[in-house]
Amino acid sequence: MPLDHIDPLFILTHHQPLKDDFSGFSPISFSDPHLYLTLIKEKIKINRLGSAGSRDHLRFEVADRVKNLPPYIFAELEKIINEKKRQGVDLISLSIGDPDLPPPKFVLEALAEESSNPNNHNYSFSQGEPEFKEAVAEWYRGRFNVDLDPKSEIIALIGSKEGLANIARAFVNPGDKVLVPNPAYPVYANGATILSEGIPVDMPLLEENDFKPDIESLERMDLKGVKMMFLNYPNNPTGGVMDRDYLKEIVEFAQRHDIIVCYDNAYSEITFDGYRAPSILEVEGGKDVSVEFHSCSKTFSMTGDRIGFAVGNEKIINGLLRVKTQIDSGPPRYTQIVAAKALRSYVNGEPPEYVRRMREIYRERRDELIRGLQRLGLKCRKPLATFYVWVKCGGDSMDFCRRLLDVGVVATPGIGFGEYGEGYVRFSVTQPVEMIREACERMEKIL
Repeated sequence: MPLDHIDPLFILTHHQPLKDDFSGFSPISFSDPHLYLTLIKEKIKINRLGSAGSRDHLRFEVADRVKNLPPYIFAELEKIINEKKRQGVDLISLSIGDPDLPPPKFVLEALAEESSNPNNHNYSFSQGEPEFKEAVAEWYRGRFNVDLDPKSEIIALIGSKEGLANIARAFVNPGDKVLVPNPAYPVYANGATILSEGIPVDMPLLEENDFKPDIESLERMDLKGVKMMFLNYPNNPTGGVMDRDYLKEIVEFAQRHDIIVCYDNAYSEITFDGYRAPSILEVEGGKDVSVEFHSCSKTFSMTGDRIGFAVGNEKIINGLLRVKTQIDSGPPRYTQIVAAKALRSYVNGEPPEYVRRMREIYRERRDELIRGLQRLGLKCRKPLATFYVWVKCGGDSMDFCRRLLDVGVVATPGIGFGEYGEGYVRFSVTQPVEMIREACERMEKIL
């Protein structure tokens, strides 16, 4: 690869931990003038330099656990998209899973009303506002037929992402092993496990096993020192789904080996074709070993409002609370009040018109994308949930995405979700049908 052109996607997929000694490295031009890129022996190292005149003799070294973090793929993609836009490139982004649909009107009206109330700008309760926790309990009872104690089995989160990271800080000691799916949302291995100085252990999610972990293979592993496992269904990035019978096997596995199951159920309400996503807490014994994470980000298109919740085993919830009381003060009171209203828009577990319409829109987009991809000779399954389509690209996913960028289409390389994601590309259907159709027409020029 010539030194005068470093592909940003190459950085995403060939990251090595930073080292202290940057001597002998040559600067390479890049769009960010403060970003120092070097390439030696095909390894990328990134050194963020200060402005001219800075005190170079001062060495402020990040902790080893931070040095070991790879770049966060979605943040890097955002940089690429912004740089292409700056260059005047007309992009259709089918990459990051940020809903383009607005929140329901009643949510926007409630946000305006509650945020204008001065009494809603004080600190909230560390574990969450009672009204919010009661609404979560009601939603679980109606949606999953699961009873929860709002006082001890529910905690409010500043979005489920921080909860996923903090649960590891609460229970993972340095050197503890954590089972993480691969491919997967990067937070499980990076923001949760590595930042807690744990050791991520891959659970391959293979297409031949419907993108579920192979429990028989897990049983053959050395499970000594395994403290926790992360699972995410409906699944990002594969669109794979889970059923109660398989969840029962997961719970029994966790019980046998004294493992905490962290079940990320953020996409439970984005489902199609009659599929209804379960909760791990529905399963007998599920509450004994599990904590489940939800968010209003996907269900109500409230990604920027940062409101979610964790529910489940009382001891696990208490451990998470002990961490959170030391580092944050909970979500804003007004977002909790609004989220409670949103959850209560469900009636006896059945979704409101907004959610039903949202599902129909994403289903229509999913079908349009799959039709277009199949015309191009690409193979993919029709997902029963999420707004992602996981597509076989027939080779190097980074190279495939680079070719798509040449025609103004942004997708996410599978390798960015882990080595078992190589050979796949993730498309998001968070664009109108017309844009998805145009993206397929653009791809036809190079495929």
